[in-house]
Amino acid sequence: MKINRLVYSQLSGEIDKPYISILIGPRQVGKTFLMRQLLEEARRNGVKAEYFNLEDPDDLRTFSGPEEQIIRSLKEMDAEVLFLDEFHYLKNATRILKVLYDSGRNIKIFASGSSSLEIHKHLKESLAGRFRLTIIHPLTGQEMGQLPGSSYEEYLRYGGLPGLVHEDSPAGRMTLLKNVLQTYLLKDIKALVREENIRAFNSLLYGIAQNQGQVAAVANLAREIGLSEPAVKHHLELMAQTYVCFPLDSYSGNLANELKKVKKYYLYDTGIRNCILNDYSPLEERRDRGAIVESFVALSIIRQLKANMEVKFWRTRQGDEVDFILLKNRVPVPVEVKYRLPGLEVPDGIRKFLNKYPDAPHAIVFAADATGEATCCKRQVKFMDWRDAEDIEYLREAE
Repeated sequence: MKINRLVYSQLSGEIDKPYISILIGPRQVGKTFLMRQLLEEARRNGVKAEYFNLEDPDDLRTFSGPEEQIIRSLKEMDAEVLFLDEFHYLKNATRILKVLYDSGRNIKIFASGSSSLEIHKHLKESLAGRFRLTIIHPLTGQEMGQLPGSSYEEYLRYGGLPGLVHEDSPAGRMTLLKNVLQTYLLKDIKALVREENIRAFNSLLYGIAQNQGQVAAVANLAREIGLSEPAVKHHLELMAQTYVCFPLDSYSGNLANELKKVKKYYLYDTGIRNCILNDYSPLEERRDRGAIVESFVALSIIRQLKANMEVKFWRTRQGDEVDFILLKNRVPVPVEVKYRLPGLEVPDGIRKFLNKYPDAPHAIVFAADATGEATCCKRQVKFMDWRDAEDIEYLREAE
């Protein structure tokens, strides 16, 4: 079954834009599917388009000659739109794209790839001002909802990797997730981490999954898995640059009692997290159900952030905390996630944050069984179902 991706309309609108459109993200999140959809749309509209998948040896062979020859071939190509899937396999890819962009050839380029440190470095150095980057995430719960019989509870168990659409059984879904995880470790990470550190990387990945959403310091993580702090920092950076893990910084208004050098970490998909932990239990049966719902809200917020927005968390030395702080034009909005609430009861962390930060215009509380509004510190607190975190009105507009 074909699922309509929410990001597609944005990408479709870029077909006639001159900049290079870069689609990037983890493996198996649907980048190739989106590229082929865009190819079909371009051709339907009479636009001459060429598509190359550089994971295909035949297509890669087309780009195996000297750099000057590749550039000359691309310039001479009878195409108005060029699609380069898995472009990170192309040596000096960003330099070639830069020369082609600067040549005045007037060809639109879409390029997709699994992220790496090298790609990020070259994007900033070679393509500065010439590209638009779009992170492709797994399917949202709303997108999975296009499937008959789907539910958010199943979404939290198996996640949103598009390949799950073709798996009807729990065993098939678990096998697919295991294969994706092993491919990530064997291909992406093995190419970036020394052989003797693979086991330590796996231990760190498991630790992040087990303690997802908890405040963590690099020194503590290093001590737990027996690695140096620089090595742990390097591994965490790899996870972030491959979009497998999203780190959140702590929010501080420079109050003396606020924690400043700790982070929270969220893996990019709840199904992948459950795969790492080997636990696909239904939500109601899990002791970590609060962490799972919090992770869902975190990933939902991250997908919606615009250029003038950030998401952080708040924690004091006394233990006061708020799960997330939404920053829009640097103005903070505290967000708390509760699996269940007895009523419209404002969480203590929200109350203390609003008291300390009078510039916060309002607050949001996500819970399954409490919706409505309350007042705290003379400001509005909105209570919403956690499923509604995928479309937060406050984040829709950048201004």
